[in-house]
Amino acid sequence: MAIEIAIETPLQDDVRGLVRELNETLLELTPPEHCYHLTVEQMAGQDTTVFIARDNGTAIGCGALKRHDAIGEVKRMYIRPSHRGQRIGTSILERVEALARDEGLKRLVLETGDRHPAAWTVYERAGFSRCGPVLDYPDSEWSVFYEKSL
Repeated sequence: MAIEIAIETPLQDDVRGLVRELNETLLELTPPEHCYHLTVEQMAGQDTTVFIARDNGTAIGCGALKRHDAIGEVKRMYIRPSHRGQRIGTSILERVEALARDEGLKRLVLETGDRHPAAWTVYERAGFSRCGPVLDYPDSEWSVFYEKSL
């Protein structure tokens, strides 16, 4: 298996399909009013860098760094079920963190759902700690927040 991770535009049909799958998965676990999705158009903005994981050319995972002044936010982390358990999410997260460090960001934060224990494991293994609400997210029973100083 040849997994490659690269910075790509999210405005590609196969990446749009991957993000649609991510959104559908999240909506199965969290009420829509507590889902804070970036659209692919928002992901293509100047303040966001998107990493796409591909298996022999097929998009199988994604993650993004969204910048908020000196703080970076980890967004849109997703690995297709067929490729989970291979540490692809960890590899994407490492790329997001490396880019944030290279750009001189001081802290990474993220919001994830309260029903995503596999995601929590990835973040905690990468040195993230649970914290209170970050950025402008509301405090909600549906959200779990993490941070990491860089």
